[in-house]
Amino acid sequence: MRTDSSPGNLPAREHLPAGNAGTPVLDVVIPVYNEEKDLQPCVLRLHEHLARTFPYAFRITIADNASTDTTPQVAARLEAEIPEVKSFRLEQKGRGRALRTVWSASDAPILAYMDVDLSTDLNALLPLVAPLISGHSDLAIGSRLSRSSRVVRGAKREFISRTYNLILRGSLQARFSDAQCGFKAIRRDVAQVLLPLVEDSGWFFDTEMLVLAERAGLRIHEVPVDWVDDPDSTVHIVKTATDDLKGVWRVGRALATGSLSLDRLARPFGDDPRDRELDDVPKGLARQLVGFCVVGGLSTLFYLLLYSGFRSFTGSQLANALALLVSAIANTAANRRLTFGVRGRGGAVRHQAQGLVVFGIGLALTSGSLAALNAATSSPAHSTELAVLIAANLAATVLRFLLFRAWVFPDRRDADAESTVVASHAPSSPTYATALPHHQGQHQGQHQYQGQYQGQGQYQGQGQHPGQYQYQYQGQIQGQHPPLPQRPAAPGAPYDTAQFRAGEAADRTWGDSTMQMQAVRPHDHDPRNAR
Repeated sequence: MRTDSSPGNLPAREHLPAGNAGTPVLDVVIPVYNEEKDLQPCVLRLHEHLARTFPYAFRITIADNASTDTTPQVAARLEAEIPEVKSFRLEQKGRGRALRTVWSASDAPILAYMDVDLSTDLNALLPLVAPLISGHSDLAIGSRLSRSSRVVRGAKREFISRTYNLILRGSLQARFSDAQCGFKAIRRDVAQVLLPLVEDSGWFFDTEMLVLAERAGLRIHEVPVDWVDDPDSTVHIVKTATDDLKGVWRVGRALATGSLSLDRLARPFGDDPRDRELDDVPKGLARQLVGFCVVGGLSTLFYLLLYSGFRSFTGSQLANALALLVSAIANTAANRRLTFGVRGRGGAVRHQAQGLVVFGIGLALTSGSLAALNAATSSPAHSTELAVLIAANLAATVLRFLLFRAWVFPDRRDADAESTVVASHAPSSPTYATALPHHQGQHQGQHQYQGQYQGQGQYQGQGQHPGQYQYQYQGQIQGQHPPLPQRPAAPGAPYDTAQFRAGEAADRTWGDSTMQMQAVRPHDHDPRNAR
């Protein structure tokens, strides 16, 4: 369940059309630096494989990273001889810079890249891009660390690769298995929004792109690959590892402070099946319970450690209050992000304030338990105090989850359904201009609706939000409605008719009149959104 209200900038994923004449579906970029010997065999082999096996139009783009040998001449000759080959020259080094530049300028809907040594078997290329073509995934990566991968390389590179990926899992909570395999693909609509967020222009470019995509909730598809190490690789391992660790620190700090606008990578409301309202199916309850239990278990251990530390120099009540306060702040922050999926800084202060109220309830339970224990015995053992506190915390944990779910982090869609409705009425034309500040939690702005108004009866109508969705509304209007007083529209208002708040005219002459509207979800009536 997503509790943020941002509609995002990404469209819904769709299967690419089978016939797309004139535009390549796949653009494979080969970044090179001083590869005059390997470039031609690589391009010829890749072109032969794609022409023989790939069912769509394709392009091979050579991205020259400021080579100082004859690599530019080799690339120009290949471009002249093979129609599907293009070359691009950059005056600065950096694999990330080359990929960002070429991908940003490409018109192909699927963008990929691979290393010039072709260490990865090309039979994995079609499985790599197929999930992107079908609309199933946003990014795809080749993995050398998958159980079904077949890899031939030395022990040194194997150790470095696995250690680096363990660092990513431990520091950035990355779930993908192989960050640095030179065999990746991305949808162009995703790249247009994701690449401006990626700062690195070197070898860490891949890792940063994947971490941000994963944190934003994009789907990353992994393909097991057959991979043979290139003994003549010119990669400087020590410098690359140092730059990667610096990048891990930078990205981790940005994620911790919330300075990245990952909400722009969100899909439109309704594209995620978790957005759908299904009868008898709690929205995200199972996932929230698991996340809450994990966070709660870690918070309890953190609390007990704090309590033991504070108890060494202060009384039990003060130690309990201090430990519970610190752990409550950490617990609220962790549940906000991990359990209830709230991203960004919006509402963080309010959530912490509400979390402190929940903390007060937990404090009352635990403090009351300690008071009861001290009343029963004058000098209880430390182990007895901990046992009583654990039992009290279990009771407080159940209540905390219920309050978090229903009050602190509620489903914003339910709250936004009660949006204020503002309508305009003209006697000669039954047209209603309705402003829905947060329709279903996602759509903002002015919406124009056409309908019929029949005195004291039914209102039915439909409308369209330009360029995106169509809506249908139905409801009831009760009460006697005399002609509305004419008032000048607000400066800059998009309509010329006078506006009124439903059920309450500005001069209070309408009495107790109400208008009830219920939105029909777009995918309930659009067969294209059946999924």
